[in-house]
Formats: sequence, C-alpha cells, structure tokens
Amino acid sequence: MALLIFEKLKKTQMKLLKLLVLFISFSVSAQQGGMWIPSLLKGMNETEMQNLGSKLSADDIYDVNNSSLKDAIVHFNGGCTAEIISPKGLLLTNHHCGFGQIQSHSSVENDYLKDGFWAMSLDEELPNDHLEVTFIVKIEDVTSAILKGVSDDMAPKASQSLIQKNTNELQKSYSKETWQDTKVKAFFKGNQYFLFVTESYEDIRLVGAPPSAIGKFGSDTDNWMFPRHTGDFSMFRIYADKNNRPAKYSKDNVPYTPKHFLPVSLDGIEEGDFTMVFGFPGRTNEYLPAVAVEQITQKVNPTNINIREKALKVIDAAMKSDDKIRIQYASKQASIANYWKKWIGENQGIEKSNAIAKKREFEATFSKAIAKKKYKKYQNLLSDFDKLYVDFEPYAVKRSNFIEIFYRNSELMNMMFRLYQLEQSAGKGDEAFNKTKDFVTAQISRIHKDFNADVDKGVFGAIMPLYDSKVTTASLYDQTAFTNLTAALKQFEGSSKDVISKINEDAAYKFAKPYIAEFYNDLEPNYQRINGEIAKIQKIYMKALMEVLPSDKYYPDANSTLRVTYGQVQGYAPRDAVYYNPVSYLDGIIEKHIPGDYEFNVPEKLIELHKSKDYGQYADTNGKVPVCFLGTNHTTGGNSGSPAIDAHGNLIGLNFDRVWEGTMSDMNYDPAICRNIMVDARYILFIIDKYAGAKHLIKEMKLVHPKKK
Repeated sequence: MALLIFEKLKKTQMKLLKLLVLFISFSVSAQQGGMWIPSLLKGMNETEMQNLGSKLSADDIYDVNNSSLKDAIVHFNGGCTAEIISPKGLLLTNHHCGFGQIQSHSSVENDYLKDGFWAMSLDEELPNDHLEVTFIVKIEDVTSAILKGVSDDMAPKASQSLIQKNTNELQKSYSKETWQDTKVKAFFKGNQYFLFVTESYEDIRLVGAPPSAIGKFGSDTDNWMFPRHTGDFSMFRIYADKNNRPAKYSKDNVPYTPKHFLPVSLDGIEEGDFTMVFGFPGRTNEYLPAVAVEQITQKVNPTNINIREKALKVIDAAMKSDDKIRIQYASKQASIANYWKKWIGENQGIEKSNAIAKKREFEATFSKAIAKKKYKKYQNLLSDFDKLYVDFEPYAVKRSNFIEIFYRNSELMNMMFRLYQLEQSAGKGDEAFNKTKDFVTAQISRIHKDFNADVDKGVFGAIMPLYDSKVTTASLYDQTAFTNLTAALKQFEGSSKDVISKINEDAAYKFAKPYIAEFYNDLEPNYQRINGEIAKIQKIYMKALMEVLPSDKYYPDANSTLRVTYGQVQGYAPRDAVYYNPVSYLDGIIEKHIPGDYEFNVPEKLIELHKSKDYGQYADTNGKVPVCFLGTNHTTGGNSGSPAIDAHGNLIGLNFDRVWEGTMSDMNYDPAICRNIMVDARYILFIIDKYAGAKHLIKEMKLVHPKKK
C-alpha cells in the first residue's frame, strides 16, 4: 500500500513540476529543503537540481554499477561525513570531526591542538584506535519484506517485534561479500524501509590539521553564526590491504585506491551558484505536530540550556586557568557548547518564523481535507497527539534533564550510571557480570584519561541543584573512590558479590543510586511507553499526509543514512535592516584578531601571509582569499564534514555548520532564514599550501577550473 502511494505521489509531483517550469523560472524561494535518498533522484529531484543549475545526472550521483559521486563519500566514525579528494584515499572532514583524534595525539610537549599537525610523508601519518569510515555500496527498497504481516492496528511492541524478526531474516539471507555488511533503516516514520550494503575501513591515519586558532577560530562566540571565519577542516587517509579491502591496522597496509574521488575547483563560487551537500545527516523531525514542537521549544530545550550553561561556566573558567585542563577538556567543552547554543538558536528560529502557528494552520488544512475526502480513519489523529503529549511532558522533560546531568555533563555521575548497570547484571550469572564489568571498567578508564576531579566537582555543584533543589553540596567528591583511577579499579577486584558490596558502600554511588533507579524504574518505562504510542500515531500521520495531501512535497527525515540536499549560494536577512552577504574573507579574520584570546587569536604566520598578499592561486577574482560561504542546503548534525559540490561534481567547500536562526531546520525548514555554512575549498588549499607548506598534499589532488570550460 505504502509503495503504491509513493508511486502515485511521484507521478503527481512530476506533472505539477513540468507545469510550473512552463510558466515561471525556478527561484530559491520555491525551495522547501529536503534530504533525498540518492538512489531515488531520477525524475522530480533530477529536474529540480538542474533548474537550480546542476549539470549532473542522477546516475552521476548514484550508480551501483559504475563509478559515481557516492563512492567518494564516507560516514566518518558514525557521527560525521568525510570525502575522498585524491586517488590515494586522502580524506577531508571537519576539524571538529577529527578533534578527538587530534586531541588523543596531543600532549603538553606535542600540542597538535595548539600548533597543528602535518605529516610530510606517508610514514609520518598517525594511526588512530577505534576510528572507522563506511562506504555505501548499494541501497535497496525492502519495504515489502520488512512490513510482511505488520498492520496499523498492532500494538507498538508487537509491531516492532515482527519488524525486527523480518529484518533479521532478510539480513541473514541477503547475498553480500564477506567483508561487507548490511543495515536496514526505516523511512517516512516506518512506512518505508531500505537496506544498505556497506564497507567499513578501520585503518584510518591522521594526515593533517590546522591549529585550533584556524580550525576552531571564533570557537563558542562564532559557533552557529555568520559571518564565519573558521577553517574547520582536518585530513586523514584510508589504508587497505594489498587487495584494497578493509583490514585492521598494519604497517603492510597501503593507501586505499578509491572508485571515485572529488576534484577540487579553483574557480570558487558566486551568489546563485548550484550547491549540493552529500553526506550522512543525523536526525530531523520535520513532520512533528505543532503540539510536539511547542513542547520541545518551550519545555524541554529551556531546562537543558540552563543545565549546559551552568556546566560551561565552570569548564570555561578552568580551561582558561590551566593548559593541561584546556587540553583535557577541549573536546568535552566543544561537545557541551555545541548543542547548548544550537537549542538557543532553534528556539529563536521557531519563534521568528512563527513555526508553531504555521503548523497549526497546516493541520487545519489537513483536517479540512480529511473531512472533505471522508477519511474517517484519520479524523482523530491530531486530537490523539494532543492527549499523548500532555501525558508525555513530565517524563520527556525530567528524562532529558536526567541524561544531561547523569550522562553528559557530570563525569562522576556518568561513572555511577555505569555502576548501576553493573549491579543489575549481577543477577544474570558470572558471564554476564564479567562482560559488563569489562565494559564498565573500560568506560571508567576512558573517562579518567581526561578527568579532573576539581573541575567535575564544580560542574556537579552547579548543575545538580537544577535536578534536585535539596542538593546543596558536592562533598561526595571528597568521599568517593571514583575520583582516582587506581582506587576506582580496586573496587572491581574479587567476586561479583564483593564488587557489588564495595560499590554500594561508596559515597558517590549511595548518592546517585536512587536517582538512577528512578530513571530505570519510572522515567524510562513511562517515557518509552508513551513514546511508543506517539510513534504509532506519527507513522499513521505520515501515511495520512501523503494520502490526503498528495500534491505536497515529502522527503524522509534524516536517520544517519546517505542523503543528497541541494540548493544555491545565497545570503540572508536574519532581522530587520540586516543582510549577510554569502561569502566571508581572510580580511575578516584579521579584523576579528584579539592577541592572546583563545577564540580570536590569529597565528602570526597567517597575519604575515595577509600582509604580504601571498595568496597564490587561491584568491577570488576580487583579490581576496575567501574563507566561508552560505548555501540554502538543508543540513543537520552528521552533515559536518560533508562535501559542498558544484554543478559539475567538483569540491567547492566543506559543510560544517548552520546559521543560528536556521538551526530550527531540524523541525521546520524555512528557506528565508535556513542557511548552511561551508569552508571555501580555496581557503583549505591556501592553509595547506601557504600556511602549512604541505605542498605534497596539493600535488596529490586534482585541481580543476570548471568555469573556464
């Protein structure tokens, strides 16, 4: 049924689009966003891209049997995107995506965060533990197999159980190479399913990274903002065995030979140019009802913002006071600050665009269409949402706050969370207990690698009262074994009974255990119960939208799978009498320079290059070096590191952020204010060549002039 709806929708969309093109030219204001499945671009999407200026066919982007753009795109360690830019497996991604690896190789003596790192030969490239990249080999619609026997009237648990059974059977029987894997993902809220054949490589070596003064220029102040002047890039290389197949790290491995790599354009961009961002967007919820958006922005986000704000104040002060702490907390601080600021911008964007009221208007239109077409089976959907979200709110808010405090921001509480999991495993036999113990001790050891008890104590003291106002002291930090790794690991010695006895005597665990027990026994079960009901209604609502309003344009929410999003280079007006031009320049970096400031200190060599105008072939036609530019591409988390590709399939930039007002695009894409931010490829080349002197990397790439053809 779902597949028939999709085919009907496709035909309707094509007819409407052809009529539109006959009468008016396509404008950016008509673009409504979208994160499209690359295997389904033929038809409407291909035409739409070409109307925006693309010279690419759908087969140029995705082709199973021939080299295509998809073969140059990888999922970087499950959270970012990267692309191959040379015939020797050279990878380009964001500085913040490679930050953890750069940090792990850094020390006070060799501070690659502060000074940057450049391997001047293959032998100098640095291996990385637990880093992998994944290619998509093939995408296949498997809806009929996954939804076999599933019906709308089934209970959520029963439905999910059958879907999982069908998925397991399909994956078990699916034909693939021994070094390949498969995964099945739901689309359109579970109305459609696709299988992805993947290849993952785990010998990935650090090749180059600019200093944080370039790669993180502007830091928290400029995060999610424009004009932006951040050289947010780093470089890695994929290594393979002698057969070009995935292999664990070995000195005998060789640089990977790709099926496709992206040439790099030296011609740059100008307003109105076509842009395509190709990558792995994480999560969006474009089809939420108004009541859900209202709850997220007015109840959940404000409390989470407050928690992270308090944590950041403590961490920022500590990082400024001590270089060792700065290195220890660099990655953690960036992670905490990122979504703190994102949520603020998201709330502002929802309010500015009047998104909730517009969703209610759309829902009124939907209700009228239901009544007109006499779809009785859909008439209670919106009222069901209203009832469910009233019940959901207290659990959604408190659960979210719990995760912020006991999992994300307080590292001692995170350790206690792990200990609770260990205690629960004790009743499942020695094998289960020992397996969990190995996992927990590994996690605690990982936390202690960059742990400072005084800093974490300050964070706990600042945020815990926001969860429980009765907590007025952080004295448990002086009474627990878990602020010291050696003492912590001693708690795991002996039998399961001994271990459980010891951790239950620990002051930190005694404190945390009741809160964690409440989470597992009350918050989480009730959250999941109501969320399951919401998901069931959301699935039906998604199907209803496409059936009742078939002329509207629908794209699946992001779910960490490979997607295409297209648009144009375009500035925007965030507020009255303010317009942001779409390109920033090196001049702006110099203007922002504050000597000694951790966010805006410009390296001396970059200042000298600006003074001498030693720009080489990387200057724009105006004689300036471009740094960042804006596009109308619909992006989200996970698109970090995604290539910005021109009309001919060449690299023109590197996606790394969105504008602050446009972070709401995860729930509501508005073409007037939603913009993605990209590092200009010429600035990347300029830093590699003129700043770092890594000319061998420039020679390795294919530099092209597509606009001079």
